[in-house]
Amino acid sequence: MSVAGGKNTLDVLTERGFVEQVTNREGLHELLENPATCYIGFDPTADSLHVGSLVPIMALVHMQRGGHRPIVLVGGGTGMVGDPSGKTEMRQLLTEEQIEHNVRALKNQLSRFLDFGEGKALILNNGDWLLGLKYIEFLRDIGRHFSVNRMLAAESYRMRLETGLNFIEFNYMLLQAYDFYYLAKTYGCLVQMGGNDQWGNIVAGIDLIRKKLHREAFGITFPLLTTATGAKMGKTAAGAVWLSGEKTTPYDFFQYWVNVDDRDVERFLKLYTLLPVEEIERVRGLEGEAINAAKSILAFEVTTMVHGSEEALEAYQAAVRVFGRREIPWDLLPSSRIPRDALMEDGAVPTFYVDRSRLEVGIPAFELFAEAGLCESRSAARRLIQQGGAYLNGKRVDRFDALVALENLEEGAVLLRAGKKKVSRVRVAP
Repeated sequence: MSVAGGKNTLDVLTERGFVEQVTNREGLHELLENPATCYIGFDPTADSLHVGSLVPIMALVHMQRGGHRPIVLVGGGTGMVGDPSGKTEMRQLLTEEQIEHNVRALKNQLSRFLDFGEGKALILNNGDWLLGLKYIEFLRDIGRHFSVNRMLAAESYRMRLETGLNFIEFNYMLLQAYDFYYLAKTYGCLVQMGGNDQWGNIVAGIDLIRKKLHREAFGITFPLLTTATGAKMGKTAAGAVWLSGEKTTPYDFFQYWVNVDDRDVERFLKLYTLLPVEEIERVRGLEGEAINAAKSILAFEVTTMVHGSEEALEAYQAAVRVFGRREIPWDLLPSSRIPRDALMEDGAVPTFYVDRSRLEVGIPAFELFAEAGLCESRSAARRLIQQGGAYLNGKRVDRFDALVALENLEEGAVLLRAGKKKVSRVRVAP
């Protein structure tokens, strides 16, 4: 029986595409049958994470949803050394002040995704225990457990040996292994997750825990993601796609997901949203307007996760104004949070009822906008329409006297919008 009677979280991560390698699948599966503690480290090299960080973030989200306790480890200590993994040259070393600023920003950003109340998740800074280490004691207590030959065989070091690996970077594996050991000893954390380029560092931590604590720890690595076109995930011609609304606006963030390759939609829905897998699999093989609608749902879900529902709503509405409204096949992804109507901030669209006989004849648009409460008067409604600020079912109303009739009903209603946010739904009176 898994935690809370649901699926084992390892199975969830596997079916959604998060798992590249596991150190001991059967042992980890058994561990996750009960509440466990896991962690992922994030480098404070900037004051915002980017789209490339969403896979590890979502992995922690799934862990928490599965009843486990995630630890977000911000590398205030290791950030002063620099991880050579996946890099062809040494990272620029940041000052202590820069790192402190970035750590604070990342803590605030990551708190959007996880519930840190009542010990449900922890945010820790490894500078709290690494910066106070005494060098000789560290070498005697930790360094003696590491084989230089084995370290040099790790892919992260082999890549750098060709271009030059300096001694400060050579220590990184020891420090990350010590993090895992410290978290296992202090918090009972026996699972580390990270990108596939972290495999050597994770295994080093598992070995250190086995030697010093005589316990088995486990590791999961994620695939290093690229898009269907071969581009690095989260990169555009304009640069990185940041999770910070100041660095990448919510609208541009939304548009990044709307513009993904058709071949990536199913995979990205599994990785970057919490929609059920059985719904997402219906997207496979879709083309044209149907796959574009699925992209709108993907964009709305991810933008909601990162920026909140209000910003996602505004980004969606802005996209509708520019590109028109896409018809969403609601039976395709029914668990989506994307609003069915025309998206007021609170999701509750006021409804105005009219007699069927009036719609059979047709109601002039300016009259209907006034009666629905979107304008103070008929003359104000005329001006709104003439200025191009009135919309019917997402399309601009061109003439103030255009008739709104039964044929305009969509799913039993007509959706009116005045300006950016004022919306009303018109239905036939019962």
